[in-house]
Amino acid sequence: MASSKATVALATAAAVGGACAFVAPSAKTVSATPALRGQVRSTQASGLSPNAAAAVALSSAAVLVSQARKAGSKTSALKAFEQELGVQPPVGYWDPAGLARDGDVEAFQRRRSVELKHGRIAMLATMGYITPEIAGKFPGYLSPSAGLKFADVPNGLAAISKVPAGGWTQILLYMGWCEVSRGPGSDIASGRPGDFGWYVLSSADPEQKKKKLSAELANGRLAMMAIIGMFYQDGLTGSAWGDWSNFTDSPLRAFEQELGVQPPVGYWDPAGLARDGDVEAFQRRRSVELKHGRIAMLATMGYITPEIAGKFPGYLSPSAGLKFADVPNGLAAISKVPAGGWTQILLYMGWCEVSRGPGSDIASGRPGDFGWYVLSSADPEQKKKKLSAELANGRLAMMACSTRMVSLAPPGATGPTTPTPH
Repeated sequence: MASSKATVALATAAAVGGACAFVAPSAKTVSATPALRGQVRSTQASGLSPNAAAAVALSSAAVLVSQARKAGSKTSALKAFEQELGVQPPVGYWDPAGLARDGDVEAFQRRRSVELKHGRIAMLATMGYITPEIAGKFPGYLSPSAGLKFADVPNGLAAISKVPAGGWTQILLYMGWCEVSRGPGSDIASGRPGDFGWYVLSSADPEQKKKKLSAELANGRLAMMAIIGMFYQDGLTGSAWGDWSNFTDSPLRAFEQELGVQPPVGYWDPAGLARDGDVEAFQRRRSVELKHGRIAMLATMGYITPEIAGKFPGYLSPSAGLKFADVPNGLAAISKVPAGGWTQILLYMGWCEVSRGPGSDIASGRPGDFGWYVLSSADPEQKKKKLSAELANGRLAMMACSTRMVSLAPPGATGPTTPTPH
């Protein structure tokens, strides 16, 4: 018996000692020791043999070691780059995509090198947009053989088609030379991303050097955002700071005076569904939007009204013995409505669709007009105001109804979910 106890003690000590040997001492490691002891006690009390108890202790130690290693590696991965350049207030270290969560230093330096290159190109491109507008262009010829003057090259994206093939060749050759002049990836291999041996922001003072290189990163990030904005504005209006009124060819202008274009958003089409300017497709989407909005308004009122005004008296289905009061509010009602009720609902929906001919509202150029008027008016301005209100209320109801259906839990609840008092 004494020998068996000694074996258990030795195994437990070995497990704990092994865990401490391979994991740096920490609060987690210290608190794990009583857990191991408790595990041994519980296995002994459960009737396991001492050898089995020792095996359990060893396996528990292995699990704890593995967990501690994982926790340590995650912490190290997060902290590995917190002192790098580019970690600046107020954001600090920001990696929303989790690209550096694996703690791979080489991969981080490669991304930093790419970021610096993109930032430098973006700074040059941004100045390339601004400088000709402020300081003017060079005199003389860009390509004497082609008779192309600097003044003939437009600013921005339009210049792409004017630069001769020889110019593009020089640009690409220079870019390639910058990449391979000191060996491909030499800046990453040396642990100094972006260092190609050509210094402008350097300094003998380490603090000043760090400050300047941090400024380069920050300015490069700003320039990348700026140049994308300039490209977009240039592509729309023909100028990096062109006014929207200059964009006369926009297919979006076809819909700027339509119903539903309301302040403060104005014409809003984030998915670009109407960028092709197809009027029929726009009217079909508007018709669908109106139908959904109307159904959502009815559904929203269907949720609210029984809670406030109560339900109809009597029977919904006398043959099935189903009273109105027996039908729960919300999604739970789906299982209570008899088949005849669903048939009536579907037939009415179909009648609304085809009573004046399928797609008649779109064909007439009046989406949502099925000949049944509630919001109409003889005054065109009042009519426009009322129809705009219908669209706005329908959009609000679609959001409200979707939220209401999601929040109605558990299924079968008859009203807003409320906490149960304890």
